[in-house]
Amino acid sequence: MKQIEVQILQQSYLLSCPEGHESRLLDAVERVDTAMTRIRDAGKVRARERIAVLAALNLAFEIADREAADMAAAADHPHPVPMATPVAVGDDIPPPPPRRSASGVQESLLPPDADETLRLQSLVQRLDQALGEDGRLL
Repeated sequence: MKQIEVQILQQSYLLSCPEGHESRLLDAVERVDTAMTRIRDAGKVRARERIAVLAALNLAFEIADREAADMAAAADHPHPVPMATPVAVGDDIPPPPPRRSASGVQESLLPPDADETLRLQSLVQRLDQALGEDGRLL
């Protein structure tokens, strides 16, 4: 595992990453930072923990929208889609949402249920971390 220091909402984090997957982690960090920055810059929310929860929910909603669109597209095209090679993800790093290649092929070997379970577990873990020990947003 490789250690990478990143900044999210101007706070440093040291994250573990499997060798060769640094760019995927950095892409995920950029998405999270962008989502959190948009919420902070809107001016209505200032607490970092609340911003993190709202950003996580927004990203989860985007993933759910993409999955619904994918399922609708799959219903229109019932042919199986070839998958990419598996990716090892560390326990402490949330898996990024599935990506699409230029041809629209989903780059994940996990079946939809397992992929969704991993993302939900990751979201719960991030929410627990954001809430801290007392379980409160503020």
